Amino acid sequence: MAKTRRVKATKAKGKSKILLGAIADDIAGATDLCDVLVGQGMRTVLEIGVPRNDEPALDADAVVIALSTRTGPAKAAVRQSLAALRWLQARGAKQIFFKYRPTFDSTNRGNIGPVADALLDAMDEDFTVICPAFPTAGRTLFQGHLFVDNLLLSESFMRTHPATPMKQSNLIKVLGRQTRHKVDLVPHAVVTAGPDAIANRLKRLRKAGKRFAIVDAVTDRNLVDTGIACRDMKLVTGSSGAALALPKNFRRAGLLGPDSGADILPPPKGFAAVVAGSCSEATLVQIEHMKKHHPAFFIDGMKLGGKRDIAKEALEWAKPKLADGPVLIYSSADADKVKKVQRKHGVQKAGDLIEGCLAKTSRGLVKAGVGQMIVAGGLTSAKTIAALKIHALRIGHQIDPGVPWTLTLDEPPIHLALKAGNFGDEDFFTRAFDALK
Repeated sequence: MAKTRRVKATKAKGKSKILLGAIADDIAGATDLCDVLVGQGMRTVLEIGVPRNDEPALDADAVVIALSTRTGPAKAAVRQSLAALRWLQARGAKQIFFKYRPTFDSTNRGNIGPVADALLDAMDEDFTVICPAFPTAGRTLFQGHLFVDNLLLSESFMRTHPATPMKQSNLIKVLGRQTRHKVDLVPHAVVTAGPDAIANRLKRLRKAGKRFAIVDAVTDRNLVDTGIACRDMKLVTGSSGAALALPKNFRRAGLLGPDSGADILPPPKGFAAVVAGSCSEATLVQIEHMKKHHPAFFIDGMKLGGKRDIAKEALEWAKPKLADGPVLIYSSADADKVKKVQRKHGVQKAGDLIEGCLAKTSRGLVKAGVGQMIVAGGLTSAKTIAALKIHALRIGHQIDPGVPWTLTLDEPPIHLALKAGNFGDEDFFTRAFDALK
């Protein structure tokens, strides 16, 4: 992969025109946010990692910086997030958005709270909202309790998630473990009363010395009203759904023009492949569906760490099949199988072996002529992006809520869909390639 970057987005003349600067704690979730912003008419560029200080400003309405800080050490997450903040502020971002998953999962003691605290301190602010709900994706918040579809978070598949289990649904308690500051609620009754009622509640909480306000949302209308209420807030935090109204705020202020059709990408080239590392329930279902229609290769974590080159075996299996249509290479497994692999290698080493193998496989697929690739899983997406030495992505049209096609701004150009594990319908993998055509 050539190291020379080929930026297709127009370079801004003079000062940056960035309106919204966003910091996302994983790559798949960052594309989810970009999808929302593009859908609201914002020309959006996704930067992978904190760009260099000499990076030229892009003529974009929004820049989203994707980090890999969701499950790492809190101090490292804070350091990287603050570096991203400084880069965005230096380019004139008028509002900052900190994006995390709608299931509010990171580590037990962070990293959402520590990062939000650090961003507030760095911006000399003392208050912000916490709004992880995304009703379109089945994530709702009622009386401070987070639901996945019709189940409490603690009763959903997230309870046994192998990397970030969530056994508490009350977000006041969850966030309370992650910050020393006061946390309170904007309840459903206030939210349904509209933007003015939400704004008044936020003012009272701030005056009372609260640091964070968790905001209920059971419909997208609730999210839009919350976004309107946050129009003058320097830092907003939440899932991508919480950003639904932010473009409209800029448009009402006369700072953002009409939709420029920024979601249109050039036609795809090359072969098609899916690389899946997520062990989330939605991805497991999507894998089973694709296996019924296309060839699949399972990367067994129990076979890694020895003399066998499993990535090479996967590539040798895939190459003669690429011309006949999409192939699937996956390591995804249910919780029992994951625990078995973890017992053999250790938790950290097991993850490193699997993600390293998938990243090597992704790099080999591109060298073999793959130009259309779906990557499932936040960590898998991050490792794949690093392996392919991708710096930035242009955001295209939506496949499913929260998942757009993108085009790399590096050589060679690759159409990529980076899917958070829990997103997408059962036929997502097969339908996505049809949508790209």
